[in-house]
Amino acid sequence: MQLGTRGAIVTGIDASAAMIEAAKGRAKQHNENVSFLVASAEHLPFPAGQFDVVTAVTILCFVDDARPVFREVARVLRPGGHLVIGELGRWSTWAAARRIRAWLGSRLWRHARFRTADELQGLAEQAGLVVNMVRGAIFYPRWIVAARLMSPFDLSMGRHMMIGAAFVALSAAKIAHAAKG
Repeated sequence: MQLGTRGAIVTGIDASAAMIEAAKGRAKQHNENVSFLVASAEHLPFPAGQFDVVTAVTILCFVDDARPVFREVARVLRPGGHLVIGELGRWSTWAAARRIRAWLGSRLWRHARFRTADELQGLAEQAGLVVNMVRGAIFYPRWIVAARLMSPFDLSMGRHMMIGAAFVALSAAKIAHAAKG
């Protein structure tokens, strides 16, 4: 189920106008009410404390220095708000395939930077967020046979290790300040 159909007010951003147009098409196809903006994750065009939840999926691999992104996310989250982020894991066959694409001339992946779970956790903590959970997922290459064989073990592997995880997910919260009184 999409976030908007659950009652959320959804705003999507991307630095690429082409990606925003593609997202608008998908939202229309699913009858989602989403506002879209072309914007940089390093300079979010929103006031402080505006969002209850910020989700970011595979954006950091396109950002050389992720510290400003985490600072901006922390800034726009309300106290008690949550960040949920998912990135391609540095030590996965999926990231390796993208590195090979870059070596073969892919402009999209040429400057990609894949991070470890520890790096993501450190970035969140440096921004003042409290990490609740870090998990790995998809511990197999992009082959149907491997997916069928490995998928029953994926959940338990994701709880215990990150090396080899195609996808690393992190959940963090902005601490709600105690009322003065």
